Amino acid sequence: MNLIERVRNGSSIPEVEQVAHSEGVSLETVVNGLLDGTIVIPANPLHAGLKPAGVGKGLRTKVNANLGTSSDFSDIDLELRKMRTAVECGADAVMDLSTGGDIAAIRQRLIAECPVMFGTVPIYQAGISAIDQRGAIVDMTVGDMFAAVETHARDGVDFMTIHCGVTQDTIERLRKQVRVTNIVSRGGAFLTGWMLHNDLENPFYEQYDRLLELARQYEFALSLGDGLRPGSIADASDRAQFQELIILGELVQRARHANVQVFIEGPGHVPMDQVVANVQLEKTLCQGAPFYVLGPLVTDIGAGYDHITGAIGGAIAAAAGADFLCYVTPSEHLSLPDENDVREGVIASRIAAHAADIVKGVPGALEWDKRMSAARKALDWTAQAELALVPELARKGHQKTPTQEQACSMCGKYCAMAIVEQYLGTRMTARCE
Repeated sequence: MNLIERVRNGSSIPEVEQVAHSEGVSLETVVNGLLDGTIVIPANPLHAGLKPAGVGKGLRTKVNANLGTSSDFSDIDLELRKMRTAVECGADAVMDLSTGGDIAAIRQRLIAECPVMFGTVPIYQAGISAIDQRGAIVDMTVGDMFAAVETHARDGVDFMTIHCGVTQDTIERLRKQVRVTNIVSRGGAFLTGWMLHNDLENPFYEQYDRLLELARQYEFALSLGDGLRPGSIADASDRAQFQELIILGELVQRARHANVQVFIEGPGHVPMDQVVANVQLEKTLCQGAPFYVLGPLVTDIGAGYDHITGAIGGAIAAAAGADFLCYVTPSEHLSLPDENDVREGVIASRIAAHAADIVKGVPGALEWDKRMSAARKALDWTAQAELALVPELARKGHQKTPTQEQACSMCGKYCAMAIVEQYLGTRMTARCE
């Protein structure tokens, strides 16, 4: 039995107990969420050393960091360092999106050292193998596509992005829509090219039951990908995007009937006034399935600072109910990220996630901020550093400009809290006596 089947059977499940404990919620909350599909715990039993985590309703908003080589640059040691950096900075998951070098070896090395949820996009390997063996992505076979999924599952991948909603119907809507940026999803582009060249339906949609059986057998979660996500704010919330989402909602229902864990990937580039509506629509059409948003980026002009544009959109989306944020790095749209880009991307998304958790009433979120405020009032610099999202950065920031006062060097002896405490505190003490 897989995890969902064991939950239905009433078995004691360590993964469920660990998630409930780490989240500070009841076991019943996690169990009910798993059974109604509003919570997932992506945990492939073949992923050794994994610390299971939950994604979904009532839980802390999670953050994913994308890693991986490209066709222009492949260095497995760099990818390992980037993964370690992501985990050290608090990423709850990493995805290997490698398209260059020995893809299988890179994935296996990363999984072997990864303590958090690990995701992939198997169509990349299927497409690149088809180029190597037959000369073109469109020469992939259906067998190649499903073989890639099974290979990733055997390697211990916890969740896989599969673009099941890219169908002939959604592509036709894309034709009629006339977008600025058409398709920006690599997986969506691979499948679209294959479908149009071969005049065939998407095998992952047409043979969805075959995919569900693999997911049930190997216990990986399905991340139903948004192959037609908007790549510019001008393309947000169009017919092609929402047609795909409608299909994904139907596939969520089928996955739940098969006892397969499933969540939904979302946009993309979305202006601020449409972010909440996108989240609400996903929750309605997909019956509350956890929502994994890629940013979203709220403007197209932030090149070099897209970790900020993504964090703005991510905070709005998570506050509205999104459950899982895919980080965006400063090098998005520009180059392959380095270790510093990974660090900046994870921290920006974690800030967005925490800000949203306060709004959603996630256990412990507001209390963390209250402890920081109390430390600031007490001018307790040690406690402030310990409570900061990046403690070492906070310590260095305070020590950057020495001061003779207990306060920081910005205010020195004119610290507002110190002045008010001196007079208001004395009066309050006298009044109490």
